[in-house]
Amino acid sequence: MPTIHVDRDKCEGLGMCEAMANDYFEVGDDDVLKVLDGEVPESDRAHVHSAIQACPVLALRLED
Repeated sequence: MPTIHVDRDKCEGLGMCEAMANDYFEVGDDDVLKVLDGEVPESDRAHVHSAIQACPVLALRLED
């Protein structure tokens, strides 16, 4: 199952991922990204991949 990984050094908490896939990502009031569910079923892969691609600082990746 694909897994979401966050590069905490790059993440700026901008929230593009949350805006596109709020069932997987949440940015807190402290601008820290929380991955709500790190394992992505194949049925959601394209949806989560689009949210990851929307990250302007390339802090996210999806690995098999």
